[in-house]
Amino acid sequence: MRDFSYLRANSVDAARQAAALPGAMLLAGGTTLVDLAKCGVAEPDTVVDITHLKGLDRITVDDRGAMIGALAKMSSVADHAAIKSRFPTVSEALWLAASAQLRNMATIGGNLMQRTRCPYFRDPANFPACNKRTPGSGCSAIGGVTRGHAVLGTSETCIATYPGDLATALVAFDATVYLGNRQVAVDDFFLLPGATPDREHAIAPGEVITAISIPASPAAQRSTYLKIRDRQSYEFAAASAAVGIEFEADGRTIKDLRVALGGVATKPWRARAVE
Repeated sequence: MRDFSYLRANSVDAARQAAALPGAMLLAGGTTLVDLAKCGVAEPDTVVDITHLKGLDRITVDDRGAMIGALAKMSSVADHAAIKSRFPTVSEALWLAASAQLRNMATIGGNLMQRTRCPYFRDPANFPACNKRTPGSGCSAIGGVTRGHAVLGTSETCIATYPGDLATALVAFDATVYLGNRQVAVDDFFLLPGATPDREHAIAPGEVITAISIPASPAAQRSTYLKIRDRQSYEFAAASAAVGIEFEADGRTIKDLRVALGGVATKPWRARAVE
């Protein structure tokens, strides 16, 4: 881990300005950034502390849906009574994502921004070829051990899997990411690798996630999150699915079906063909 400058942002505008600095990285819960720095993947010139930004930890739920601040803790959202009743798959995805210690530290915005668990990506000392880390250097995973890599959304430059649970649930129910002055559907926020796997999100320099909204729907309320993992303890998904359903008045005919897949694609994968 190399030396870096520390900057504490006291407002969203200050955070945006700092985030636009070359080599700047944001610090919220820190559960991902510390890991990436230790393994030599993240080498920030400046760490911008946004943990003290006021109002970004709020959780509001009404008949229109949910608005979740980017700094809300995973545990706060998972345990929120209205989230559990109206968006159960979101609560379940967060519960299954990490241990209590991590849920109490990690933020919702940071959870969305987590990077792949690809072992080749996370081991630059032994696998220098990685198009996510160093564009144009190649992909060590292609031709390597690929059991945990993506089968959907891959390209000739990258087959790394997106690891998050929450984003899979959000994609299923048409959630939106707020980036200050603009809004982006979560499904569009995550980018396919294509020829530029180093660019994972539709976030521009100087933009900061401020909130996430989830529209209310009968399918979201009648939903669940399923996760297959290599061990019963907390582990990243080998495969997962967020599923919601709404029936017609007869109780038998499907009116609305939502399916999103995790652990098998380069981004949270909306299974529209299944729907």
